[in-house]
Amino acid sequence: MDGSARRILDPVERVSEVLFGLIMVLTFTGTLSVAAAGKAEVREMLVGAIGCNLAWGIVDAVMYLLSSLANRGHELQLFKAVQAAPHSGQARELLLSALPSVVASIISPAEIESLRAKLAALPAAPGRARFTAVDFRGAIGVFLLVFLSTFPVVVPFLIVTDPAVALRLSNTVAVSMLFLGGVSLGRFSGHPPVALGVAMAALGIALVAITILLGG
Repeated sequence: MDGSARRILDPVERVSEVLFGLIMVLTFTGTLSVAAAGKAEVREMLVGAIGCNLAWGIVDAVMYLLSSLANRGHELQLFKAVQAAPHSGQARELLLSALPSVVASIISPAEIESLRAKLAALPAAPGRARFTAVDFRGAIGVFLLVFLSTFPVVVPFLIVTDPAVALRLSNTVAVSMLFLGGVSLGRFSGHPPVALGVAMAALGIALVAITILLGG
């Protein structure tokens, strides 16, 4: 019940955090007007992009912690309800309602009864859910994913002096990363990887195109 076996971030969470960070930084790089951009404007854009992703990373890490605590609390309440059920039939119903529908449809009465008996034999659950070391490691992972996803997109502005060239390189890097993120998400979810990659890249291109039309 302490969540120590839970993976810090599953593949969907990892890809999602990177995509969020990329889309966030694109909204900053796209606002740079290459026609009038000088060192001060580029510096201001970089500070804004990095600062925003820093803040978003912190917020996302805190939300991860709260979500982990809420999920563990829900599991704890289910455990207590099963142990406190006045009869075994009610406990089995509670367990079945908590299982994924596919699993619940194939598990046998003997199997669910075995699970109920094992839970009933465990020591009493603690009074309330608490944070664990895994939660904090996960929060740090979320923060790093969001924050570090900024840098591949802003690096061109640090090494290329021409803002127009740097912006095009930055957009290319961002769209490529969006495509790869979509491919990874497609492979994990069973959706066509290339199609999902193209969809994510199209989203990035749309953001870039909108900001350019608005003067970026």
